[in-house]
Amino acid sequence: MIIVHHLNNSRSQRILWLLEELGLEYDLKTYQRDPETNLAPPELLKIHQLGKSPMIEDDGRLITESGAIVEYICSRYGAQMVPSADSDDWITHQELMHFAEGSAMTPILLALYVGKLGAAGAPLGPRIEQQLDTHFNYMEAVLRPSGHFVLDDLSAVDIMMSFPAEVAVRQGRGDAHPKLADFVERIHARPGFVRALERGGSYAFA
Repeated sequence: MIIVHHLNNSRSQRILWLLEELGLEYDLKTYQRDPETNLAPPELLKIHQLGKSPMIEDDGRLITESGAIVEYICSRYGAQMVPSADSDDWITHQELMHFAEGSAMTPILLALYVGKLGAAGAPLGPRIEQQLDTHFNYMEAVLRPSGHFVLDDLSAVDIMMSFPAEVAVRQGRGDAHPKLADFVERIHARPGFVRALERGGSYAFA
């Protein structure tokens, strides 16, 4: 059975959601952020030297990195959530899977860390804001009329793109990005997402 090492208020919520959508059984090991620093607890360092979540264990193998975990789960248990490898949609799938944790997360994390600097970080503010707008505008543009990113039903890319989309809405950008806001509202209403919240506990982005 899959074991999920889940950190509260983190991107590992996506992994719980994916497992619930696929109807897979899993064991959940939950970790809480430090209430003062918001950092992951040292217990995660005992599992992997980076001390990050999500991590899963399956058949005795520890797997880290959100994108790799989603790809692994889909390849073994949810092939229907990935386009056919000989299709153009598969290329888009590859692009957006990497975009979600690469391009999109860079300005999001910069805004988080630079924001903690107060006045010292102010000179970087306009550039970070411009990059946030650029990336959220791109996400808004590539959403299909069906409300999904690649296939016209839930796919691995929707799972991965959910977190940056949630960040956009949480930052108050929903009015400027109505398709993203609608995407977030619809995924939060999915029974699988609701079940994932019940298993994982409180989640600041829902």
